[in-house]
Amino acid sequence: MEKVVVPYKEDQAGKKQQVAKMFDSISGNYDFLNHFLSLGIDIRWRKKAIRQLQALQPKWILDVATGTGDFAIEALALKPEKVIGIDISEGMLDQGRKKMRQRGYSPLIDMISGDSENLPFEENKFDAVIVAFGVRNFENLPRGLAEMRRVLKPGGKVAILEFSKPRSFPFKQLYYFYFRYILPTVGRWISKDRAAYTYLPESVQAFPDGSEFTGIMDRIGFKNTTCKPLTFGISSLYIGTK
Repeated sequence: MEKVVVPYKEDQAGKKQQVAKMFDSISGNYDFLNHFLSLGIDIRWRKKAIRQLQALQPKWILDVATGTGDFAIEALALKPEKVIGIDISEGMLDQGRKKMRQRGYSPLIDMISGDSENLPFEENKFDAVIVAFGVRNFENLPRGLAEMRRVLKPGGKVAILEFSKPRSFPFKQLYYFYFRYILPTVGRWISKDRAAYTYLPESVQAFPDGSEFTGIMDRIGFKNTTCKPLTFGISSLYIGTK
């Protein structure tokens, strides 16, 4: 049974509402902190994930838990007709829409408000579904994955980037020190949200990564699931086909 980790321990609201509140709170500093705290490696991870979809040549792509839209922008390398980003945080979407306008991507990328576990699309709509560091925040992980599969066309692929737990010495020890002490301290200092960057390492620790996660994908009905650890296992790239 997956342990439920929430950002605000004293809050009685469910995980979904708390996660939306947390991302609203840090949305203004999110992009800076994301790249700063990952030393920019997250950009390389996204590029690698998108390359896995090149042979598919997807025309319609859904970016689940899009945040400020970085993964949606990366997906433009595939030359799709349309990318739709969906998120529950209006604060993050506002930042994302501003980014799209500034960079001229608004005609290609739509940023819409919605629940990843109840996607407002018909079945078999998208050629590919992508998610970067979002499935860890789902309140009901199997339901969210099932929704992604539902809206995929037969033969379509899902590409999921998510933090995982390094297992080799000494990287495991260095990583945990950074994740538990450095990252929360810097995150709190810049974002002023004490809970957000404490929640991050706690949620990664509780998340079913590696073969445990591909096992969940298999049970949902995805085929040919794979897990590729990235940068000594700091994160993992999961691929599955409908």
